[in-house]
Order: sequence, then structure tokens, then C-alpha cells
Amino acid sequence: MRKYSLISALLAGALVLSGCSGSDDAAGAKSLQFLLSGDASQGGGYQAMADKYEKETGVHVEIVDVPYDDLTTRLRSGAQANNLPALARASEVDPLWQSALQDLSDIAEKEKVLPSLLVRNADDEVQALPSDLTAVGLFLNKTLFDKAGVKYPGIDDKPWTWDEYVAALKKVQAATGAKYGMVMDGSAHRLRSFLYQFGSKGVQKQADGSYALDATGGQALEYFKGLNDDKVMPKSVWVSGDDPSALFKSGQVAAYYSGVWQVTDFAENITDFEWTTALMPAQPVRATNIGTNWIVAFDGTGVEKETKEFLSWLYRQDNYTELSQIAGFLPAEEGLSVTYKTSQDAFAMFNAEIAASDEIAGYQATTALADSYEGRLLNSEPLKDQTIKYLAGEQDLATTVKAIGDDTTKQYSK
Repeated sequence: MRKYSLISALLAGALVLSGCSGSDDAAGAKSLQFLLSGDASQGGGYQAMADKYEKETGVHVEIVDVPYDDLTTRLRSGAQANNLPALARASEVDPLWQSALQDLSDIAEKEKVLPSLLVRNADDEVQALPSDLTAVGLFLNKTLFDKAGVKYPGIDDKPWTWDEYVAALKKVQAATGAKYGMVMDGSAHRLRSFLYQFGSKGVQKQADGSYALDATGGQALEYFKGLNDDKVMPKSVWVSGDDPSALFKSGQVAAYYSGVWQVTDFAENITDFEWTTALMPAQPVRATNIGTNWIVAFDGTGVEKETKEFLSWLYRQDNYTELSQIAGFLPAEEGLSVTYKTSQDAFAMFNAEIAASDEIAGYQATTALADSYEGRLLNSEPLKDQTIKYLAGEQDLATTVKAIGDDTTKQYSK
């Protein structure tokens, strides 16, 4: 069993659902509606815990698992129609419904949620609890690497540089006939990690209130474009939206720059080759990008008390450990020991990356929540959107860097 306490040191129309936010059945038992996305693809952890809670308390928790792209729309529609669920797991706190949130400070403090992930609003309330930690990491097709005789850094080794890593990918391709060296999710979250590894601090607020990508970030983007040459990386993933996970699972790609959420899926569904994890490159900075989803509970539902009782139960360390085991979560509580059902070494690798990362790795997770409390929210991702234009040849590097800053400033100024 491994303890992951090192994590805390790193991080300084209407809503169409099957019922309402909460209700009583004929016998008077309470029912809570929990809106989220991705539970089924992450082992059904929340459904398992909801079933356990109902057996223990008689309170039914309805897990409403919607496509990720629909979650924001449903919560916004629910807020406008005064028909929000009892609770939700969301990637961000939307200013449209932020005022309808309950204070969860008591749960956060009692259940030892990582203090570095507790963001308080102007009233000193914790309105959102981290559901888990996500982290960017590197997956390899071990079968291809072994066939090519190419070594890769393990958990206790010195990480390779990006130059060394790319050279290794090309050796694997030459020796095995693999179609591509690597794929990376078309995501700003993954791209931020890449920028950090080159020494960039990403898109930051400037002294005059504007936002800008630093010069090192621009240099990293230039390197990234060089990788998207349809040899090392297929340009179609970022430019056309091709599925990088499917490409990696095909066995024709040597490496996949993605995140910990893939571990459970790969363990269950990759059967045609061996896969493993390796240290990400550092050029020269070691950095992942830490993310989380936020658990929120809504006021005005009629089941506020019951919702907080469920959350207090869910975040109790024995139950939260069980949830983490089922769903393959990196825990967001202090002092927790989690023995995973499978791929223990892969989870250990992700935790090692977190522990070794520069503190910039935790920047996005907390600043985005603090911004939302103040009414600032990105409705699109300028870092991703402008990088796609750059990769597609629609604009040059200087234009891209400037547009990333200008678009971010414009969105945050609304």
C-alpha cells in the first residue's frame, strides 16, 4: 500500500433529467440527483458508492451520467430554470450558478481534503470539493519498445529530455514499422504540461491586467509544431479531431501523452499488446499538469441537508478510499493509502510525477476556480484554439502567441 501524502506538498431549455433535484418516494425516503460525466467509463465508482449508501441509509442517490460536452449546458439550463440537481461533479464552477452553492467547509475540514485544493470565496466559504486528482503522464507501447530494443526511464530513473525521447520514438518506428511515434490529446490541459516541461509558466496575468504566454511558451509551441509532421505525430489529432486513444489502442503508435484516467480503461481493454508508463520528458523542467473535477451541492433543492450528509459520508476516508480504488482516482485527501485493483505500478508512476513536479503543475487547478468565484470564466480555450490554427498553417508563431494572450484577456474581461 502506498501513501500519497506527497501530493499535498506540491499544490500551494430546462434541465432534462429523469426527475427533479430531490424528492420523497411513497414511503417518505429521500432521493438525491447527482449529475456528472464519465462515471461509467471510470469503473462506475460513484454508482457503486450510491448503491452502498442506499443500502446503509435508505436514501437513493440517482447517478445521472451525461456526455461531457452536455454537462455545462445542462447545469446552465438548470440554473436558468431553477431546476438544479442536488449535487454535481463539474470541471469548473460556472458564475451562472455559483451563487446557488452550499458551503462545504465543514466537510472539507473534517475529512482532510487537501488544503492546497481548498479555494475559498470572498465569504471564506469552500463551495467546491475536489473529487480526485488528475495528472498528465506518458504511456508506452511496451511491445514495440521491447521489439526495437529501446530503453525508457522507469520510476527511479533520470527522465529523458524531449530531444532524447523523440530520438527514441524514431528508433522504435524504424525498427518496428510503427505508423507514428506518439499521439497527444488535443487538449489545453495536456499542452500546458508540455509547455511547463520547457520551462514556460503558461498563460499568466500581467501587471497591467492583461494575459500573455511567455517567450519560453512560444519556443515550446514551435517545437510542438515540429513534432506534428505526420511522422512523429499525426497532425490530424489536433487539427481534425482524430481520436488519439483509438490510435494508441490500434498498436501502431509507440507512445501516448495523456493522463491517469486512461489507466483503468487500458487495463481492461488493451489486449493485443503490452503497455506501460514511463517518466515524461523534461527540457529541463519536470512537470505534469494537475487537474481535478469539483463536487458541488446546490441550495434551493429541498434536500440540502441530505445532500451534505451524503457528501460527508462519501468523503469519509474509508468510503473515499473505496471510491478511489473502484474509479482509479488519485486521491484528493491527506494521508490516504490506496491499493488499486490493477495497474498499481502505473498509478505509482503518476504519483511519482506529481511528487517530482515543479510547483507550476498545480497552478491551473486552483486559479481557475478562484477566477470563477470572481466571475471570470473561459468559454473557450485560446491556448488550444490558437495552437490548432498554428498547426494548420493558418497563422505564424508570433500571431499565435499574441492571439492566445489577447483572446484570454478578452474573455476574462467580460
